[in-house]
Amino acid sequence: MPNQHISKTTNKRSVFVTQRLPNKIESRMLDLFDVSINKKQLALTSDEIIQACIGKQVLVSSIIDPLDADLINSLPQTIKLIAQFGNGVDNIDIKAANARSIIVTNTPSVLTNDTADMAMALILALPRRLAEGARVLTGKGQWAGWSPTWMLGARLAGKSLGIIGMGRIGTAVAQRAKAFGINIHYYSRTKRPPEIELPLEAKYWPDLDDMLAHVDIVSLHTPLTKDSFKLMNKTRLAKMKPDAFLINVSRPELLDEDALVELIEAEKLGGAALDVFEQENGINPKLIALAKENKTLLTPHMASATLESRIEMGEIVIVNIKTYLDGHRPPHRVLPEIIG
Repeated sequence: MPNQHISKTTNKRSVFVTQRLPNKIESRMLDLFDVSINKKQLALTSDEIIQACIGKQVLVSSIIDPLDADLINSLPQTIKLIAQFGNGVDNIDIKAANARSIIVTNTPSVLTNDTADMAMALILALPRRLAEGARVLTGKGQWAGWSPTWMLGARLAGKSLGIIGMGRIGTAVAQRAKAFGINIHYYSRTKRPPEIELPLEAKYWPDLDDMLAHVDIVSLHTPLTKDSFKLMNKTRLAKMKPDAFLINVSRPELLDEDALVELIEAEKLGGAALDVFEQENGINPKLIALAKENKTLLTPHMASATLESRIEMGEIVIVNIKTYLDGHRPPHRVLPEIIG
């Protein structure tokens, strides 16, 4: 049984939260509901989640909780709402929840600016070798001083950015990149309207393969679906320029990491900056080895890690819970047909 923080309230509005949340959100939840909060910083096992949900009406989950069909079918009958703390719901079997008449909600539209900021930071850092340069001053080596030929990176102005998925986040990335003089290209399921394209001077490519061969940086921002799974496979990665860079702050499943490693090792790709990773427990050692060689830049899934975004997410979770417990339809319900 997970170590929990139990509120003093004893009403029937019972909620279990799988992860610690910002203090402001936990305090508000404790005022509104009868809440049990897991104090462990590690992910709970399926059995721990099931046991903790006994007598509860609401399960507040996060992306690291594997709510597959087996777990959902084993949840106590009292659970009627899964309120995901996060936009993505890849960890939840929505169809299984729907079959159990369990409503699933998420926290959409909160992370746009923070995620776009992170993508832009990586777009800047990779060609300009920022992480590599910072390590020179803190590593074992000594800095010999300024030199006309040392630590030369690539200028961003005039380069071409290919955005895969021109939704809210992709558009926000394009707006930031445009300010740096970067040319905007994009591939998306549908062409964006003129009011989005024209200010960005964005070029739409109906064929992804064609775009990949013409851009200097590729940034992934498309939703994960059965069609986008391993969208950037070895064949597509090989279509990129040999000195091009790949950025992924979206979903790890969009990318074939092994193929990426192979192409970078063979110097058929300039490098990559990744904030998300395929392996659930750790990171591919080959990616870490490439990072030590300054060929990849790796960050620990922190694209949305701002206090402001976490508080906004928590407030949406509270709205979803309270709306449901008050007998109304939660405003951010996720339906099986939306997931596809």
